Amino acid sequence: MHTVIIGVGGVGGYFGGKISDSGQKVTLVARGEHLEVIKKNGLQVKSINGDFVTHPFHATDQIGTTEKADIVLICTKSWQVAEAAKLIKPILKEDTVIIPLQNGADNAEKVCSVVETKYVLGGLCKIYSKIEAPGIISHFGHQPEVVFGELDKSETERLQKVKKVFDKAGFNNAISKDIEVDIWSKFMFITAVSGIGALTRATIGEVYENPETHRILEQTATEIYNIGIAKGVSLPEDIVSRILAFIGKQPYDSTASMQRDIMEGRPSELDNFNGFIVKEGAKLGVLTPVNTFIYSCLQPMETKARK
Repeated sequence: MHTVIIGVGGVGGYFGGKISDSGQKVTLVARGEHLEVIKKNGLQVKSINGDFVTHPFHATDQIGTTEKADIVLICTKSWQVAEAAKLIKPILKEDTVIIPLQNGADNAEKVCSVVETKYVLGGLCKIYSKIEAPGIISHFGHQPEVVFGELDKSETERLQKVKKVFDKAGFNNAISKDIEVDIWSKFMFITAVSGIGALTRATIGEVYENPETHRILEQTATEIYNIGIAKGVSLPEDIVSRILAFIGKQPYDSTASMQRDIMEGRPSELDNFNGFIVKEGAKLGVLTPVNTFIYSCLQPMETKARK
């Protein structure tokens, strides 16, 4: 099985690195100095579960130069998904499986807008990780896990083939019976902590324990729940309280990647998180005042970063 990783940041670097380190065939699609260091020294992963260095089968910034893929993991930022899907067309076989793993509620839809739906599984990951330096990935929180499933909730043989690759790599993974619900649950968590975290510059623990910011977390999550229900997602009635409890169990000093991007002046996933909820609310006639406030306050910084 040949796995191609599109985007070798915290997510793609960790999970692609683990698959490669288990002796499986992996191509890493990266760029710039990050790519050059990987080619020269291999990919170094510093992890709370143990450090390792792996030398993948292939590392390149030219997708067309690699062999056709059995599995493609798209690990870019949310706003880059559609472009990544266009680039992978030359490496698709009849039975290639594509799994987008970035945060966001509509990444599978973005991929399906570019390639045939038959290739696409829904997916998400749970991990705190980042690029520490060119060629070096730092995994610093959460037991890494990938959750994936068929968009139509069916049970297929290809799910077991993907699971076999992930099992051999040695990281937690699970086949979802309703990947849409799982994606929206993760989306609720990451959007709630990202927006208020970026505004306050506070850690997840600080935001959670302060009564006022805790209330904003709950309001943000409730609006996301209302949008999900309006879109027909089968979210459980107690999902907001469950997500808040989950937030309370996160490492006290942790921060979300969107928050870090905004604080460091980089383009972020603001439009794909709080902005997505605001836009869907406008389409569906669902009020989203808290997400609108957060989105509006962060937009000037996002605009500046994209210039």
